[in-house]
Amino acid sequence: MKIGVSLPVREMADDLESIVAFAQLAESLGFTHLRIPDQVIRPDSGHLREPLTLLSYIAAVTSKIELVPSCIILPLRQTALVAKQTAELDRLSGGRLRLGVGVGINETEYQAMGADFRTRGRNCDEQIQVLKRLWCEPQVTFIGRFHELQNVGINPLPVQRPIPIWIGARAEPVQSVINRIAQLSDGWFVLATPEQFPAVSGAIAEAAREAGRDPSEIGTEAGVAVVGPREAEWKDRVRNWRATGLTHLCLRTLGGDLGNQQHLDKLAEVADQIPED
Repeated sequence: MKIGVSLPVREMADDLESIVAFAQLAESLGFTHLRIPDQVIRPDSGHLREPLTLLSYIAAVTSKIELVPSCIILPLRQTALVAKQTAELDRLSGGRLRLGVGVGINETEYQAMGADFRTRGRNCDEQIQVLKRLWCEPQVTFIGRFHELQNVGINPLPVQRPIPIWIGARAEPVQSVINRIAQLSDGWFVLATPEQFPAVSGAIAEAAREAGRDPSEIGTEAGVAVVGPREAEWKDRVRNWRATGLTHLCLRTLGGDLGNQQHLDKLAEVADQIPED
């Protein structure tokens, strides 16, 4: 099981020095990946940086750690522009991007962005198909419900062809999201509890087999807070997730009202205490 961390961008706010220090410390401690949330515009959104821009900055001050925006609300964005931005980030980082995408649940955000909330799921399915082709083919022709491309492409292409796409979902995804994960994704971000996980994972595996895919090719990633109300449980929670066969786990120092240096100290502390079994 690969273990990464969530970059506490909300709590570190404008302290770029601490953000960089956290990313570099995570890399030096051997964490495999760094996750950053996404939010463009929303009432009372709080302080949240644009993830692709920030990860481009972090790419320049790290060398190994995987960079994971999770999750980009994909239907809010123009597909070709996302393809270009993510290809650039993948090249700048030497092929370290894993792209998390989702459709979101906030209709106000869609209204503010001039995007159609009602068709977001079907649009996302088509966007993923278009992204994969734009990342892999110099010239693409694609005629769909939401996209029309006539012999166009991006240049340069990314290092990874295609860039891995992981899907964000609710604890118990609806069937359309299960199908999206099973048919189009390289993995999914788990919000289910360990008790709910087998049923959700089983439904995705069944849909994957129906689509002619090997379910073992679809990764899984859950999160565990190492601070806050459940701080005393975090080691047991890591063990429980490892026992499920989860492929990835994300530790979070968020939610404990820590100062910026305390985030760094907590990260170093937990790195020495991660249970191996």
